[in-house]
Amino acid sequence: MINIQQFDHIGIRITERRRSVLFYETLGFKITFEPDFDDVIVMKNDNGVEINLVINGVDLNNNKNILMDVPEKHPGLTHIAFRINSIIDTLAALEKHNIAISQGPVTFGRDGHVSVFIRDPDKNTIELRGRIEDEEKVPGLVFYDPKA
Repeated sequence: MINIQQFDHIGIRITERRRSVLFYETLGFKITFEPDFDDVIVMKNDNGVEINLVINGVDLNNNKNILMDVPEKHPGLTHIAFRINSIIDTLAALEKHNIAISQGPVTFGRDGHVSVFIRDPDKNTIELRGRIEDEEKVPGLVFYDPKA
């Protein structure tokens, strides 16, 4: 058996460097390394969460996510989920930065979590997930609908 110790990073294929870097900076990531031998940008946030933006994407899907926005369900990773401290603060920050919510806020019932789903500029799906703080203060909170 392989002894996996922790999650290290995720590679996110993008089409345009500038708009993607600006988007992920809004989520708190900063460029930490850009090798001169590869089309990748390593970004980390203050908590050490790492993403790698791979700058070689070509949009052949009319700005649709092939895993999430088409009726056929192709195999593959559908989204990444980041744990957040406060869903209420996150909703305010998304609104302040004009980042559209594609689904949510949603609750999953007994697990005590609430999530919002957003898209990066290349339509990659990102879940921002936190503990429910005060359901009455989370505007528009509904039970998760997997068909939405």
